[in-house]
Amino acid sequence: MTSTDQLVAALERAPAIVVPLVRQADPAVLTRRPAPGEWSIHENACHLAEVHPLFFRRLDLMLAEANPVIRSYDPGRDDPDDALLKLDLADALRRFEIDRARLVARLRRLGSEDWARPARHDEYNSYSVFTMFRHLALHDFHHAYRIEELLLRKDWPAPSPRVLPVTAPNRPPEVCRTGESGDRT
Repeated sequence: MTSTDQLVAALERAPAIVVPLVRQADPAVLTRRPAPGEWSIHENACHLAEVHPLFFRRLDLMLAEANPVIRSYDPGRDDPDDALLKLDLADALRRFEIDRARLVARLRRLGSEDWARPARHDEYNSYSVFTMFRHLALHDFHHAYRIEELLLRKDWPAPSPRVLPVTAPNRPPEVCRTGESGDRT
């Protein structure tokens, strides 16, 4: 992905991929972890909503300061093991949709100089606004893949074949039932 338009489009599409996957899950498996230390469907989905404030803060910092230092975030290191399980899934999905729409609108207003602004990330040898949001897009698809892997486990109930449309931002979902560690952003 080398085009900002393609990148923003990928970020914009993520809720339309993730939310229906989560809604297909049998309620009995939403919070079930496949193994100790691995995230449930619920945790993977909630994590996607929880990282938005981090990315908004990083973007503000990178646009305001010249070559700022960015500290890595690792939920396995930085958060309690059960933090995501304590979150309301319906609320998290709603926030994911709304915050992502806000983020996409903001990114569409950036100029080419903004996308190129660098930072020093404590884990990466190169980091820019573009790199950060490409990382976020890939992060979205990583968690979507993890959710689908869990949905399709042979030893778990099959997902519902009914796929509900993603709700518009600022509108509650019509129906919503209530990752894998090592994720780094």
